[in-house]
Amino acid sequence: MALDYQIIGKRIREERTKRNLTQEDMADSIDTSVAFYSRLETGRTPINLKRIVQIAEILNVPVGYFITGITDDTDDYLNQEFKNILAKCTPKKQKFILEIAELVANMM
Repeated sequence: MALDYQIIGKRIREERTKRNLTQEDMADSIDTSVAFYSRLETGRTPINLKRIVQIAEILNVPVGYFITGITDDTDDYLNQEFKNILAKCTPKKQKFILEIAELVANMM
């Protein structure tokens, strides 16, 4: 899976603006220039894991959200993962997975 830096940057920008923070605020918080931070948000500069973690901590967002767009605080956060797994399976395997899921769901 290749990282889409533009989507990551868009998610960061959305979370930053929700909190009424400026790019200057964020650049100061992660000790970079505003120009560099701006390039992170536009995806023109690849973001490394260290920066994603820093930004996630500042914005109080799970690190994985920036990469996947999914958070575990929603009821349907695994839907895409299940779809991806099932898409790789034959119909026979899909039926088997469904039967296992039904067994597990009925146990709890």
